[in-house]
Amino acid sequence: MAQHEKTKGLIIVNTGTGKGKTTAALGAALRASGNGMRVMIIQFIKGAWKYGELEAIKHLPNVEIHPLGLGMTKRHENTERDAAKAAEAWQRVRTEVFSDTYDLVVLDEINLALHFGFVPIQDVLELLKTKPEHLHIILTGRYAPKEIMDIADTVTEMTEIKHHYKTGVAAQKGIEF
Repeated sequence: MAQHEKTKGLIIVNTGTGKGKTTAALGAALRASGNGMRVMIIQFIKGAWKYGELEAIKHLPNVEIHPLGLGMTKRHENTERDAAKAAEAWQRVRTEVFSDTYDLVVLDEINLALHFGFVPIQDVLELLKTKPEHLHIILTGRYAPKEIMDIADTVTEMTEIKHHYKTGVAAQKGIEF
């Protein structure tokens, strides 16, 4: 088989300070759904309020989304509740990854959960190394650890050039949520 014909379950990382990490992963979920693939999206940080993607995904065949976090957090705001919710989300990931139910699993904001110490990096590395051969996994969020990027097949860094927040313009419905 020629090198360009080789297939396998990919590990994809969307990281960086710019917008679009989750949006890119949701685009991949949309594409996978359109190809009849089964998709599970687990959100580690998001969950405190309703995002537009929660409603839209209800209309996609074979796609599930589970916002299991408490909402956006900052380093100095970490709480035991955030860590406990991330631990619950991680247990769900372990179950779903090895269930042989899905073709694509999106771990939305897991890089941030790793950065905050909510999930042990060794656990994530072990899961990525032992995942089912066919399964694609996308990890999103700022601050992707080097160890995760090193074993990934594709890493994309979104870089902020300019952002409307810095001019005082609020998050826009349909764009940020």
